[in-house]
Formats: sequence, C-alpha cells, structure tokens
Amino acid sequence: MSVHHTQSVILTGDRITGPLHLGHYTGSLQQRVTLQHSAVQYILMADMQGLTDNGAQPEKVNRYFYDVAADYLAAGIDPARSVICLQSALPALAELTLLYLNLVTVSRLERNPTVKQEIIQKQFSRTLPAGFLIYPVSQAADITAFKADLVPVGEDQLPMIEQTNEIVSKINNITGQKLLVHCRAEVGKTGRLPGIDGKMSKSLGNAINLSVSADELTRAVNAMFTDPQHLRVSDPGRIEGNVVFAYLDAFHPDTARVAEMKARYQAGGLGDRECKTVLNECLQTLLAPIREERARLMADKPYLLSVIRSGTEKAREITQQTLDQVKRGMGLQLF
Repeated sequence: MSVHHTQSVILTGDRITGPLHLGHYTGSLQQRVTLQHSAVQYILMADMQGLTDNGAQPEKVNRYFYDVAADYLAAGIDPARSVICLQSALPALAELTLLYLNLVTVSRLERNPTVKQEIIQKQFSRTLPAGFLIYPVSQAADITAFKADLVPVGEDQLPMIEQTNEIVSKINNITGQKLLVHCRAEVGKTGRLPGIDGKMSKSLGNAINLSVSADELTRAVNAMFTDPQHLRVSDPGRIEGNVVFAYLDAFHPDTARVAEMKARYQAGGLGDRECKTVLNECLQTLLAPIREERARLMADKPYLLSVIRSGTEKAREITQQTLDQVKRGMGLQLF
C-alpha cells in the first residue's frame, strides 16, 4: 500500500539525554505545534542517537524517556496530529543505516563540519565511538525512512541535510527508481538561545528546563548575565551578549515594548533589575500552564507510554515499507 501525501511530511526529533528546556521550546517545539496542523509530522525520540556518545552509560538516555514525552505534550504537541515514536523500537532505521553506510566514505563523514566540530568539543580523537562518527548516516536513515520532505533544523544541522540528500541521490541512481525523497531544511527564525551565563553550550544548570518551578525560574532570571559594565541605572548599557535581552527577544509577545526597553537601556535610565522583572513575568506566564500540564502527565506514566507505543506502531509500518522498497530496488529481497 503506498501513501500519497499532498501535504509536507516532516521529521523532527530530539536526543533524549535530558529534559527539554527553553532553547528547545523556541528552537523547535513552538514550530512543531504550528506545523502539526498543516503537515504530516513525525517526532522521533532519538534514544539510539543519544547512545552514540553515552554508550557505556545507557541510563543517561533511558531515564529521561517520560520527561521528554511529557515535555512534548505539555508544550502543545497533539498525539492525534503528530506521531511520536521511539527510535530504538524501529528496526528498519538500523537496517537502512547499515545499507547506507556502504555508500558513504569515512573521509566524507570526517569532513562533515558539524561532526568535526563536535569531535573537537568532546575531545574524542582516537577514542571516537564509531557510532558517533556515523550518526549523520543514521539521521539520513531516519529522514528517508519516513520519506520526509521537510526537516526543521538549526543552522548547525544543515550539513546533515546535505549528506542525506547525497544518499537519496545514490540510492535512486543505483536502483534506477525514485524510491527516496529529497528533503529540504527549514531553519527556524530564532537563533540559538544562550545559556543564562551567556555561553552557548548547555552545561549543567545553565539552561531553563520547561519543568522549572516558579521559584527556580525567578532565581535563574536573577542570575542571568547582563552587561558587566552597566553598574548604575543611569549608565548606558549594551544589548549585545546581554542574556536578558536575548530572552526578551525570543519570548516577550510585545516587541514594541522590548524595542523601547532596549532604547532606554542603551541610553541609560533602565536598570538590570527592571529588565529581569519584565522577563520573569513573561516567562512565568508562558511556563505556568506547561508546568501544570507536565506535572499531570508525569503522574500518569501509563498514558505517556500508550501515546508513544501507538505512535511507534504507526511509524514501524511506514519505515518498514521504505526499507522493503529499498531492499527490493537493490535486489536484496528474494523471498
């Protein structure tokens, strides 16, 4: 049975190595909540990919299974519109990865700028896990298995899309059929959200989780990095690198008010405390309903499990269908 979509097919997902935070919310969750109304959307809980650099500590991945599921639903992902599925429960993905690996050279993987960057960051050198080096191929398997034509990603993931499309072309050339679909990246409008200390990497305690309590949120906002030179309210302050303004830009609904605050801050006459109060109010309003719904969901783990189980069953059928087509196309399925 072949499925004909007039709508876009979207694949997104997250490594489930920790609960989701505001960076995920502005970077992808908001977009997914909107897209689920106009497209066929699959959301992959990428536990296998989480193991690529946590293989010896699988508990780092499996302990956040329910957290991430609750974060999705509390943020507005509707399981009746979006298919939430678990990567490790879709064996077709692993099989496609293995097929594709024969079409990709090691030097091509090492040239992938995102992988290159992460290898340096994680200081792997010769301790590089093979699974980590090949994760762009595993991502290509994820995308092509669902025949996704639209993949919402951050700027840093564009090399993954390029590599996926190279694999699509190779398979289609080898089989002489248009079995796989080329995809395009949809880069979100918001850039990456800095941590509260102003650094881009998400180290311990520098991101604000969606599950944060009201008091923890206030503490996090008060601890945010501003302009170290802005010592008195009357001093002119800098907006660049100021985390409070980065978050106001990302989350405050009233852009005119934020623009006016920036002007006052730069001219002198607006203190950090007032800026933080405005941001705290805005984030409390945003996160209170999410926190409440999330707590309700976390108290009902059987429900969360049933959502993922039924999504995974749908996804299993679709991904298996793609695998069968590729194997037949390559002459591998004799019976």
